[in-house]
Amino acid sequence: MKVTRTFVASLLGGLLLVGSQAFAQTSTWKIDPNHSEAGFQVKHLSVSNVRGSLGAVNGTVNWDEKDPTKSTVAAVVETKGLDTRVQKRNDHLKSADFFDVEKYPTLTFKSTEVKRSGDSYLVTGDLTLNGVTKPVTLTVDGPTPPQKNQQGKLVTGFSATGSIKRSDFNFGGKFPDAVVSDLVKITIDVEADKE
Repeated sequence: MKVTRTFVASLLGGLLLVGSQAFAQTSTWKIDPNHSEAGFQVKHLSVSNVRGSLGAVNGTVNWDEKDPTKSTVAAVVETKGLDTRVQKRNDHLKSADFFDVEKYPTLTFKSTEVKRSGDSYLVTGDLTLNGVTKPVTLTVDGPTPPQKNQQGKLVTGFSATGSIKRSDFNFGGKFPDAVVSDLVKITIDVEADKE
């Protein structure tokens, strides 16, 4: 009887250990707006690239270490902080002709699917820009191996690239492709703190 009790206790202990390890495989990471950036690139007059950055990036990454395809991300990017290093252009991009920052102060991305693609991931999600929501797929590199920051918190990083069409989002419709390219390249660099 004593042997049976010992066996049952060991079995339960083992099951609890396995359960806690499985639970530990999923972690939540908060995007650090001070060390993250969302940028864009468009072709001007079909001859030169114009680059800019948006405002603060906030959000959460739920990372499933055991099965990364079950991971999720939700991010909010402020548009009022838009900067192309030319004030006149910044003001125009913030106007109703483009971002309309008074009406739409943020854009959002919420993942719907994560797939492995070689050493990267393809993250598909709903992008809401200018009041229009469309699916977008980003190529994501990362996460980097976690490191401890100055406060002793674990941090990791991700980099994402992709592209959208302005016309899909009724964005900057007054300006033809020959003036401002319909194709907009996107880059997102994120540092995230473990919760």
